[in-house]
Amino acid sequence: MTILFRGGRVFTPRGVLAEAVLVRDGVIAAVGPEAELARLAPGHDTVDLGGGLLTPGFVDAHAHPVQAGLERAKCDLAEIFGLDAYLERVRAYAAANPHKEWIDGGGWDMSAFPGGLPHRSQLDFVDRPVYLIQRDHHAAWVNTRALELAGVTRDTPDPADGRIERDPDGTPSGVLHEGAMDLVGLLTPRPTAADLDAALADAERHLFSLGVTGWQDAIVGSYAGSDDQLPTYLSAAGSGRLRARVVGALWWDRTRGLDQVEELLERRRSAEGLERFSAGSVKIMQDGITENFTAATLEPYCRCGGTGLSYVDPGKLKEYVAELDRHGFQVHFHAIGERAVREALDSFEGTRPANRHHIAHLQIIEPSDVPRFAALGVTANLQMLWATHHAQMDELTLPFLGEPRSSWQYPFADLLAHGTRFCAGSDWPVSNADPVQALHVAVNRTEPGGSVHAGYPTARTPFLPEQRIDLATALTAYTAGSAWINRSPAGVIEVGRPADLAVLDRDPFDLPEADIWTAKARMTFVDGVAVHED
Repeated sequence: MTILFRGGRVFTPRGVLAEAVLVRDGVIAAVGPEAELARLAPGHDTVDLGGGLLTPGFVDAHAHPVQAGLERAKCDLAEIFGLDAYLERVRAYAAANPHKEWIDGGGWDMSAFPGGLPHRSQLDFVDRPVYLIQRDHHAAWVNTRALELAGVTRDTPDPADGRIERDPDGTPSGVLHEGAMDLVGLLTPRPTAADLDAALADAERHLFSLGVTGWQDAIVGSYAGSDDQLPTYLSAAGSGRLRARVVGALWWDRTRGLDQVEELLERRRSAEGLERFSAGSVKIMQDGITENFTAATLEPYCRCGGTGLSYVDPGKLKEYVAELDRHGFQVHFHAIGERAVREALDSFEGTRPANRHHIAHLQIIEPSDVPRFAALGVTANLQMLWATHHAQMDELTLPFLGEPRSSWQYPFADLLAHGTRFCAGSDWPVSNADPVQALHVAVNRTEPGGSVHAGYPTARTPFLPEQRIDLATALTAYTAGSAWINRSPAGVIEVGRPADLAVLDRDPFDLPEADIWTAKARMTFVDGVAVHED
């Protein structure tokens, strides 16, 4: 089959230069002027770009699609905001599901509550246990019945890797942070294999609708009450149901050490020979998040003290990473606080850049560590969408970071100036999976117009505007950069590459920068076959 994409512009490695692309049998055959390409393939099918932009399919370098699919099928709070809206959704879900033993789901936003903390009593109108994961997946909101079933009382100690939020008398208040989530989460009903298969299929459809043709699943393993998703991916890829190009980042169990490496090797081997899925990355979560003071910092948080948590002993981390590197694994870090970023960078000293290691999130980087990314060959995995003024930033982060640390957040321009390689991801369902919204933030450092936070008073005030990057750089990170991290042959529009493509309904390079967010994916192709049409 031969297809000519015409009637718009094309984003190539050298910028928006071409006007047409010819695809033959799922592979890009030619890029150039429309008239010239049309002569090469008489009788071709045509896709009219309608004045929009043809771009490589987006590749999300840090997402949790199966988890997102599961949450979309439960009590999903992700697209609404505020206590009243949450309670209305919980009430409606409980009424629609009278036979469910638990009311579970998630997506609530810390900034909807004073101090970022809901209370168990707010959910006690439900006659069943309730377990709702916070949007960032670093806390859970539960009701009194759930705590009773789990036996969590004022006498229950905090786990080493988490915290039970408490009332003044020591009674658990209904918020469980980090490792404490398991105290209740492990009691919730487990999804079946069919549930997980359906969740992956739903997530893939949603990502295709946004122009995403590949991703790295940042947790493939059991964590915080989640279920191992490796069998789901192996089944979908082995049967041909998985059409996206996916890498699974195997979960590093922070309660164990080098004894788990052989298991990781076996899990990697289980995916060998599959066309659409591989498992050559290992995910290490080194700290938590700033809003609940579990992100690892160099100096104490203002007002509350403490320097957060390093989940993996920094003294052992270098040994673990060196062993993974020796076996050819890519290491994919979660690091939010500046101490966690430094610990991750320290662990990469002496490793091989060919293994394409990367650090995700990178909320705070102490300035002297910025040049180390390029020096060590470590890729910065950007979650661009987070670099704005919104309630969680202005009310739950800035007051507790203080200066100069507040000004070290999401330093995209500084990393770029030092030659750092970029990839990009959404962390969906933690945040919106739409790459165009993230591109908007990278360029503007303001909330996109369609965001649930767009009405916040400072949402249109640029957040550290000196750290903006240009649209071409951001788009390259979300396509070629993330494809490179995944060792994917896609991500670039050039001859010989797979025709994994997205058609945007308007050309963001022609839009005012403040309107980038309005562009939408109209069509998505994998190997030249349409997998989404709006």
